[in-house]
Amino acid sequence: MAEIKAVWLIFVLTLVSLVLIPLQWIAVKLQLRLQRHLPQIWHRIATRLVGIKIRQVGKPTVDRPLLIAANHASWVDITVLGSLIPLSFIAKSEVSGWPIFGLFAKLQRTVFVNRTRRTETGQVADEIAERMAAGDAMVLFAEGTSNDGNGVLPFRSALLGAATRALGEEDGAKVWVQPLSVAYQGFYGLPMGRAHRPHVAWYGDMELAGHLWGIFTRGALDVIVTWGDPVLVDRSTDRKALTRQLENDVRAMTVAALMQKPIESVDSSEIEPSEFFSNDEKPAKAGARI
Repeated sequence: MAEIKAVWLIFVLTLVSLVLIPLQWIAVKLQLRLQRHLPQIWHRIATRLVGIKIRQVGKPTVDRPLLIAANHASWVDITVLGSLIPLSFIAKSEVSGWPIFGLFAKLQRTVFVNRTRRTETGQVADEIAERMAAGDAMVLFAEGTSNDGNGVLPFRSALLGAATRALGEEDGAKVWVQPLSVAYQGFYGLPMGRAHRPHVAWYGDMELAGHLWGIFTRGALDVIVTWGDPVLVDRSTDRKALTRQLENDVRAMTVAALMQKPIESVDSSEIEPSEFFSNDEKPAKAGARI
């Protein structure tokens, strides 16, 4: 029965994609406002078909320019977040060459980063800043990789420089960076637990096709998306201090969601980045996905 459901789901998503892909291609080419909203429609349809139930804590800020700094456990993060508000992602350059998913990423107006060429970081940060200045909410998976869904890895500060670059030359310019947590909490309304969470997470050497099929056949995921307080950035903001603050906020929100506790009861400064990993799941092996 689960296999039949998965085949039906793939069939319906294919039909939806065949309708929306040409529309989005035209919208992107003509720079229509619709280009920000069509991907959200696709993601909303996908989450409902798969059975992903999303509970939001807090809300996204309406202030712009906006950079969203999030944790990252799975490709499912993209569909979950993409269903909530119009936004675009920042991804590693390899994604652009992936079959099907590379096309989807380009149509979502993703900014691609070549992590093997540090000299390009400034150029990419400028591109991100331009998109933010134009009103696009940009999502940065600040860990730079994905994990097993049981914790949060240390954030990298390099691309957070896009927030300060988006200030431009105008006096009094303001930019907001909002921390965001995605936590997979349950299957079919029951607590998922530490041992089963990697069935949703996509990291390490996991094959994408097999993981996709697993999500399609199981479905019924319960996800908690927690929006932290947006941080106002100006020219005096220290990038590394900002990175630490965002990392602590996202870790506290993620741990609170996984432990089903109020955020106020979690002291993120006492939680080590690897605390939620077992001995054979070191953060260094947590994958190279973004």
